[in-house]
Amino acid sequence: MVMTDYERIEKAIVFLKQKFREQPDLDTVAREVYLSPFHFQRLFKDWAGVSPKKFLQFLSVEYAKGLLKDELSLADVSYETGLSGTSRLHDLFIGIEGMTPGEFKNGGASLQINYSFAETPFGDIIIASTEKGICHLSFASKEDGIQQLIHCFPNAEFVQKTDKVQQNALHFFSGDWSDLQKIKLHLKGTPFQLKVWQSLLQIPFGQMATYTNIAHNIQQPNAKRAVGTAIGNNPVAFLIPCHRVIKSTGLTGDYHWGSNRKLAILGWEAAKISSTG
Repeated sequence: MVMTDYERIEKAIVFLKQKFREQPDLDTVAREVYLSPFHFQRLFKDWAGVSPKKFLQFLSVEYAKGLLKDELSLADVSYETGLSGTSRLHDLFIGIEGMTPGEFKNGGASLQINYSFAETPFGDIIIASTEKGICHLSFASKEDGIQQLIHCFPNAEFVQKTDKVQQNALHFFSGDWSDLQKIKLHLKGTPFQLKVWQSLLQIPFGQMATYTNIAHNIQQPNAKRAVGTAIGNNPVAFLIPCHRVIKSTGLTGDYHWGSNRKLAILGWEAAKISSTG
């Protein structure tokens, strides 16, 4: 079976995470992903912008604890966090609009949903949109992605089409945000879920928050379990950065689209901050 570049990167990250105490050399890691040391080093630096060893530092518990030590107050954080010039945080360009009660309850019977498939630095995705904005984005194969979409909107009309809203959203995966346009997310969710998802957009790129942070930010400090459930039900991967929510211990925790993918995204974001800071 031929591995994609991301699958090689993911496998290397998992190996490094597991063997970090042994400090495996470049040759050892390259063998794990069936590449020569030269090709592996080039692939990894092209993907992350840093060496595998430096990347692993961004995935350590100590690094995560350092980001959490100030008990991040999401309402007051600066969005700059090391990015300058035209490399603005993509979260500034995203807004959420909830679906109407009718759209929410009738399974999207009044909606035409365009959908398409794309490759990203973190694997294949399905992305879907209504006339009002992005309604779904998931890391999935084509077959699984379509089934997920139908499950969410069983009564909608589906058209396989890449529209301008989707094209603009896909730019967020490039790490180059010099020509972004405002993106609207058109989401099916309860008022509580929408409030949690909106709060996630306030976590700066390259930073992390805890479930407690989010609960306090929505002014419901005792709702940590409900917050966790709402985060797990996030319908728009990456654009709503639920991957930035970790445990207070510094452990990254679970992720709807796979804990290894979460590690990859967190490390990639930290590497981008490191290269622009």
